[in-house]
Amino acid sequence: MKKAVITGERQAAVVDVPDPGSKEDWALVKVHVAPMCTEYKGFVAGRKSEFLGHEAVGEVVEVAQPGKVEVGDRVVVQPQYPCGNCRLCISGNYIRCQNNHNFAEFVGSPEGRATMAQYLLKPSWLLSQIPDAVSYEHASLALCALGPSFAALEVAGLSAFDTVLITGMGPVGLGGVVNARFRGARVIAVESVPWRVERAKELGAECVIDPGDEDAVQQIMDFTDGKGVDCAVDCAGSVKAQRLCIDATRRLGTVVCVGECGDELTIKGSPDLIRTGITLTGAWHYNLNDFPKVMKVIQESPLIDSLFSHVFPMSQIQEAFETSASHECAKVLLKPWE
Repeated sequence: MKKAVITGERQAAVVDVPDPGSKEDWALVKVHVAPMCTEYKGFVAGRKSEFLGHEAVGEVVEVAQPGKVEVGDRVVVQPQYPCGNCRLCISGNYIRCQNNHNFAEFVGSPEGRATMAQYLLKPSWLLSQIPDAVSYEHASLALCALGPSFAALEVAGLSAFDTVLITGMGPVGLGGVVNARFRGARVIAVESVPWRVERAKELGAECVIDPGDEDAVQQIMDFTDGKGVDCAVDCAGSVKAQRLCIDATRRLGTVVCVGECGDELTIKGSPDLIRTGITLTGAWHYNLNDFPKVMKVIQESPLIDSLFSHVFPMSQIQEAFETSASHECAKVLLKPWE
């Protein structure tokens, strides 16, 4: 099969590797669409990688034993390789499983775990059925495009009565706007890249604030009549954005961190938590039982087509990475068989 790799600084290529095969309850999936995510950071930094991607949708083409999927099923390939047996997996919160499979050890080869490839292997219980009327392109948005922010808004209980602040209008943040508007909430976005500012407005953000503005918090307070937002979701993955979310959230509101950030955020117990009563938490991906709800957003939201901006054949992986790294894009989709 063919798969995409990063070969050096701003260098990507397509290479040939052996086809994987199904094993036990792990099914072989022919990948039709592989959305691109944070892999561009490795592309820019020159971190070589032979196993790219964590998002895919496709068709089951081989099963080793009867299970939860059959050959021909169209599926969303959920992320990670959780055990499937612990309380977290059984409850649907598999994304936080503490006993993930060692892929290469189980399969006997590392091939089959990359999603930017023509085939992949996945436990059958992590293959969610795509409704007949939903295209592969649209179904692919059930992963990082809509998934993290859907989980965040579920945690916050966002409703049509609320105003939400979303920092960072990359694909995840733009998905947050789509999810929030589907719930009828008002959206304040934070972004500085002009292309993404305009896309956020197109999707329904009523106000887009530049994170470089010294009076950003005051702008948010003015927009909310001095109370602050009901909920804030950080999709930027920076301490500055997280701090803005905390400072701009109303008393007893909720702040949810979605963007990956390894830097240290300073929290002061009294002014930040005790006196405000805010809930500070994190979200990674939705509970597996909420998959039908995510599909409902995809099927019914009029904004879905604006959530992806580019579709590339995998043969043009270099251009696809350049586009993803430019930040002048929403979700970028790869087609491995073109």
